[in-house]
Amino acid sequence: MLRFLTAGESHGPGLVTIVEGLPAGLGVSAEALAAELARRRWGHGRSERMSVEDDQLEILGGVRLGQTLGGPVAVLVRNREWPGWQERMAPAPGGESTPLTTPRPGHADLPGMLKYDTHDARDVLERASARETAARTVAGRLAKALLAEAAVTVVAHVVAIGEVRAVGPTPGPGDLARVDASPVRCLDPVAEAAMVAEIDRARAEQDTLGGVVEVIAYGLPAGVGSHAHWDRRLDGLLAAALMSVPAVKGVEVGDGFAGASRRGSTAHDEIAFGREGFSRDSAHAGGIEGGMSTGQPIRVRAAMKPLSTLSHPLRSVDVVTKEPAEALRERSDTCAVPAAAVVGEQMVAWVLADEMVRMFGGDTVGDFRAAVEAYRERLARF
Repeated sequence: MLRFLTAGESHGPGLVTIVEGLPAGLGVSAEALAAELARRRWGHGRSERMSVEDDQLEILGGVRLGQTLGGPVAVLVRNREWPGWQERMAPAPGGESTPLTTPRPGHADLPGMLKYDTHDARDVLERASARETAARTVAGRLAKALLAEAAVTVVAHVVAIGEVRAVGPTPGPGDLARVDASPVRCLDPVAEAAMVAEIDRARAEQDTLGGVVEVIAYGLPAGVGSHAHWDRRLDGLLAAALMSVPAVKGVEVGDGFAGASRRGSTAHDEIAFGREGFSRDSAHAGGIEGGMSTGQPIRVRAAMKPLSTLSHPLRSVDVVTKEPAEALRERSDTCAVPAAAVVGEQMVAWVLADEMVRMFGGDTVGDFRAAVEAYRERLARF
């Protein structure tokens, strides 16, 4: 099975990702990782920090001559702004920093201050920041590389920002470049223009916007996941992974909440059999039944709330004086939904890669690929 850990703070010297469990022989390049990090930075509505970040990275271990060695892979993503933060974020005692004592509603500030007995929100917000998702993007890109060996592709797009809903086409496995060409990662041109305008209005009004992203995985064979235990169900794993993304407050699989208002006779995907095996004429289940993949594309959505850092701060309380105060201000995006689509893509890719390694094993990429191919051949004979 796969595992990854991240370390580092938003304004620290850098972020570290350690990925464990990748088979030997997987192609890895710093250029591919950097390209994925650049995708995360892009999107209409991001803050000026995105023009400062360039995500310089270094592969510290686990890769030799462009291929994984079978041991842990370690990657460092440096923080270009670190020189300006060395005093405030110094690991050694003696650094000077003004405590942030007015927590933001909707952020990790107050719960973290209470949990860790600190009167400085900086101790909490630095790690809680969505900047940490840059480290996850490294792990996700490695997972995508492994999935590619099994002919599995993951692509995400934006289906809603604020009150604007897309009704355009769903991206296919080869449409990632088209999605990335949109400033809001939306293939519906009418909705795209409306989303951009909605973001511009929110920025002018010094407010923030949330939205909904959809992640689709193509090529996953039937049977990945398990019905046998609650913590092995594929839909549960995907939901947990997406809910872990900062600001995500809801997840649905397939038709999700819309399916709850239907009758059973219209809510399920009827089964047929033909020359190419079992098939379905609909996709209400989102490619998952009973905690296992059905062989159809996996389709999940995540709802992202508007960001909680506002230019016009909400009401709060100073944790030292206990008097009413405005919430603290930090540099923030107007809308990070397009970036959340990329991060959601990484988390879905990670879960699927982990489950496939659990199912098919393999100390080398060749062994992994052979096991997947043998399984696909068995399914074809069923």
